[in-house]
Amino acid sequence: MKKLILWLLLIPVFSYAQKSDSPYPFTIAQDSAYIRENYQKTEFMVQMRDGIKLFTQVYAPKDQSKKYPILMQRTPYTCSPYGADKYKKRIGPNPFMLRSNYIVVYQDVRGRWASEGKFVEMTPQVDIKKGKTDIDESSDTYDTIEWLIKNINNNNGKVGQWGISYPGFFTSAGAISEHPALKASSPQAPMADLWRDDAFHNGAFMIAANFGFYNFFQEQTKPTTTRPPVYFETNNPDGYDFYLNEVKTTKNSEDGFYKGRNVYYHENFEHPDYDEHWKKRNILPHLKGIKHAVMVVGGWYDEQDLYGTFNTYKAIEKQNPNIKNIFVVGPWVHGGWAGSSGQMLADVDFGSKVSPYYQENIEAKFFHHYLIDDSKPLDLPEATLFETGTNKWRSFDTYPAKGTQEKLLYFHPNGKLSFTAPTVEKSSSAYLSDPNHPVPFSANVNDGFSANYMVEDQRFAYARPDVLSFSTNVLEKDITLSGQIEAMLKVSTTGTDADWVVKVIDVYPTDAPENPKKPNVVYGNYQQLVRSEIIRGKYRDNVSKPKPFVPNQVTNVKVELQDVLHTFKKGHKIMVQIQSSCFPWADRNPQKFMDIFKAVPSDYQNATQKVYHQKAVASYLKVGVLE
Repeated sequence: MKKLILWLLLIPVFSYAQKSDSPYPFTIAQDSAYIRENYQKTEFMVQMRDGIKLFTQVYAPKDQSKKYPILMQRTPYTCSPYGADKYKKRIGPNPFMLRSNYIVVYQDVRGRWASEGKFVEMTPQVDIKKGKTDIDESSDTYDTIEWLIKNINNNNGKVGQWGISYPGFFTSAGAISEHPALKASSPQAPMADLWRDDAFHNGAFMIAANFGFYNFFQEQTKPTTTRPPVYFETNNPDGYDFYLNEVKTTKNSEDGFYKGRNVYYHENFEHPDYDEHWKKRNILPHLKGIKHAVMVVGGWYDEQDLYGTFNTYKAIEKQNPNIKNIFVVGPWVHGGWAGSSGQMLADVDFGSKVSPYYQENIEAKFFHHYLIDDSKPLDLPEATLFETGTNKWRSFDTYPAKGTQEKLLYFHPNGKLSFTAPTVEKSSSAYLSDPNHPVPFSANVNDGFSANYMVEDQRFAYARPDVLSFSTNVLEKDITLSGQIEAMLKVSTTGTDADWVVKVIDVYPTDAPENPKKPNVVYGNYQQLVRSEIIRGKYRDNVSKPKPFVPNQVTNVKVELQDVLHTFKKGHKIMVQIQSSCFPWADRNPQKFMDIFKAVPSDYQNATQKVYHQKAVASYLKVGVLE
C-alpha cells in the first residue's frame, strides 16, 4: 500500500538503462531527446458528463503524415512534470514501444492532483447509470476516450490503456466503459478489493504499508501540482522497533500520529469487517461486458496486489468467456516488470533479465497487434508464466494449467510433512504466542515494509520457539506446484482470537552452490519463502461477521495462500511454517475477541496455540501438482 512512493519510483526506473549492459537499444538520454524532437506535448482540462474537468496530458507525434493509436494511463499519483514545455524522459509502458509513436496520454483521476472533483478510494462502480450524476471510473474513462477521439488530430480511432497498481484498478474500471474505440486494456498488479489486498489480508490490518502510505496520500480540496507536507516525520530506521515501541498499538497509530487528519486512513478504523463499505469497492463482480482484448500482468512476489492480479484475471475470464484474455506472471515484485532487469530479488537469482524480455516480446506485441497492425495472428498464448525453481518461461493454453492434479500435503508429528495422511490417534504441536514479542516478517532491518521478504530466507523464523516447522523428506524427484494453495488447519487457542500465518518454503540442499553475486549468503539449507498468507481467526467462517474462538476447542481455519508456479527440485525439501504474528507487515492481534482498532496495551495477552495432525483431526495443505 506504499503505492505512492513505489509508483513514483517506477517513473525513473528506466534510467538504469544508461549502463553498458542495458537491454534497451537506446539510452534514456537518447530517448528523452527523441521525445522532444518528435513529440508535441499539450495539456487540457477534459470535461466529464457531470461538468467536472480532469487534467490530461497528451504527447502526440509531430509527424502528421499518418494516423496513430492512443495509449492512455489514468493515475492518482500525478502526471508530473506539469507544463507544456516540461517533458517526461520516457513515455508509454516501456522503452521498446517508444519509437512506435503512440499518442501517449496521462490523466490525473478525479479529485487527484491537477484534476477537479472529489476523490473516492476505489470508486464504487455504478452498473446502471440513470443520469449525468451517476459517475464512476468507467464513465470517466468513456468520457475521456470520447474527447480524445474527437479532439486529438491524426488518431487512428483505436485506444489502449495500461496501469500498474492503483492505475491498474483504473484500467480495470476503464475496461468496462464499453467505449467502441477501446481495443486493448492491460491491468497490471491491479488493486481489486482493498479489504483483501491492500488495507487488510483476511482481516489482518496491513499496518506498516498503510501507515507509511497515507502520510503522503492525502485528501485534497482543490486541484494542485504541489505535493502536500507530511503529517509527521518518522526517524527510526528499524520498523520492527518503531511499530512495537513508538506506534505501539493499532489504535495509537491514529490517536498518536494521524489524529483524524486523513479520512482514507481512518476508514480502516471505521470498517474493520468486510461490510458494505468494502463490498461496493470490490471491482471484481463488475468486470463483465468487456468486448476488447485484455492482458493482466503481475508478479509471483508482488508484496501489495497479489490477490488483485490473480482474481482480476479469473474474474474477467469467467465473466467474459469469448474475449482474448491473456495472463502474464513473472518472478517480480510489485511493478517489477517495468524495470530494466528483474533477474535478482534479494538472494534469489532467476537466471536472466526477465523484465525486458516481457516488455519486448509480450507487452509491445500485445499493444502493437490490437492498436497498430492486426494483419498477422498474435503469437501469445493464454498464459505466459515464469516457473520459479527451474527459472524458465512456460506457455499454457489455459489457466490454471491443464494437467494440474489436486493433492493433499499433510502435517505429521515431529515436524514431518507428507502426501500421506497421518495415522496416529492423538497428536498436536503447540507454541506460546506473545503479542508483545511478535515474530518479525523479515530478518532484515527495514522500515517495516519490504518487497524482499517475499523470497527471504526463513531460517530466522525456524529458530524461534513460536514458529512451527514441518518438512518433507529430501525429494527424490522434482515436484511442481501449480495454481492456488489452501491451508486447511485444525487448531485451538487458549485465547478467543488468533492470527494464523502459513508459509510455504523451498529448503535448499546442504551442498547448494554459492552465488558469486551474493558472496556473503550461505545457500546450504537456505529456506526460501515461496508463498505466505495470514488470516485473522475471527473471520474464519464469515468475513462480515467475526466470531470468537472457544478456548481450547478444535476449530477449522482455512487460509488461501494464492497461486504459485514453483518447482521444488530433486534434493530439496518442501517446508511449511505456522505462526501467529508477522510484524509489522500485519498489526498485532491481542488474542482476545474485540475490535483491535480499539485495543490498548493491557488488552494484548499471551495464548497457547495448537495445530492438530492426527488421524481424525488432520491439518493439511491443498495443492495443485503439475505432472
